[in-house]
Amino acid sequence: LYYQKYDSERGETVIVIPSAIPIVKSPDDDDRRVNHVGHPLAPPPPPAAALRPSPSSSSRSFGANSAKTLPRVTERRPNETGRGGKASDAGVKVALFGATGFLGRYVCSGLGANGVMTYIGSRTTEFEYRHLRPSFELGRAKHSFYSSRDRQSMADVIADADVVINLIGKYYDTKALEDTDKFPYLNYKVSTSMAEANVDVPRTIAELCKEMQVDNLIHVSSTAAGPDSASEWARTKFEGERAVLEAYPWATVVRPTQMFGHEDMLLNWFANMAEGVTKVVPLVDGGHALTQPVWVDDVARAINRIVDDPERFEGRRVDAFGPQDYSYAELARFVYDITGQEPRLIDMPAEVVKYAANVMQYEGRPNLTPDMVDLMSEDYLPEMTAEDYDKQTQVFTMKDLGVEATAIEKVAFKYLHRFRKGGHFILAQGYH
Repeated sequence: LYYQKYDSERGETVIVIPSAIPIVKSPDDDDRRVNHVGHPLAPPPPPAAALRPSPSSSSRSFGANSAKTLPRVTERRPNETGRGGKASDAGVKVALFGATGFLGRYVCSGLGANGVMTYIGSRTTEFEYRHLRPSFELGRAKHSFYSSRDRQSMADVIADADVVINLIGKYYDTKALEDTDKFPYLNYKVSTSMAEANVDVPRTIAELCKEMQVDNLIHVSSTAAGPDSASEWARTKFEGERAVLEAYPWATVVRPTQMFGHEDMLLNWFANMAEGVTKVVPLVDGGHALTQPVWVDDVARAINRIVDDPERFEGRRVDAFGPQDYSYAELARFVYDITGQEPRLIDMPAEVVKYAANVMQYEGRPNLTPDMVDLMSEDYLPEMTAEDYDKQTQVFTMKDLGVEATAIEKVAFKYLHRFRKGGHFILAQGYH
């Protein structure tokens, strides 16, 4: 039973439910519950995913003020156990694939800090994800083994989750030695290809979400994803994105640019290459291609904002990018200015760099592969400029989620100074 009433203080019509929280009716957004001080709360349970209308028919809108209406996830909510934040129960269950990757640990940190019950899928032993345990209160994270080729084991990870997040991705083919009958009696076989990790696995997750009527799916792709890219990684990321939306049209697709952070393969790549025996760092095609890196923690914060209000972002795309673009040559000089390393920076055509990449690709976690050379020869930028994103109404950005992009110079020194001889104690003055 309920009745409508005009609230003169808010200047809005509200639906009053006896012994419950009033629901504010707003023409610009979905029905949202608010507490007595006006803070938005989690929306009521949505209908089953398979019964929802197509995202194209959605009447959702957003604008410059949309970030102000997003919930503040670390505040205690009415009827929530605990004191708010990590020690509480947010009332949301999230299944997370790819938690042990670069972005995954930061997403886990945010989920744990907000009291979200998290089901973490892992293909390895418990020692591979033990670093994630401190992010959660005792009993707030469940670790489940799965195989990407065993559909039922992946369904077991999802279980009764409200939201599924897919962070799985691979930039190289995993290879392993196998015996053969002919000389040299050994052969490198591909155990997990980029196509399997970037296309087949996301498709399976999306199909399972639809079959199991999971409320929301968040899929992380890339701004470099495209059908015409020279990079196989970029092409498979695009195919994976299409496969997810075909199987689960309500999915939220997050497309970050290259991410930087303590464990990155961007700034650390330049520093590690300078530590090599030859002290030679190649600049592919002169290092003129542009990239607009984004801090990994900013992307993780954006994903956690989506988890806090997933219905708002159904069937939508969220582009995540940094505040400034750079050429790879500029990034190289920036890194060596911090580390004090003095490698030889050599301009090389992409085809010449691939000679070395063809050998280095057989390392356990290769620093350079032929496909990475192709990727570094192309611009890695968001689809539009920041001004154009502000003018359009189809794609969200981190700004719409209340996440301000962090400049690369604010973070880089924190993890690059370890490459200095003597660390950050050797300098008596200056930037240290």
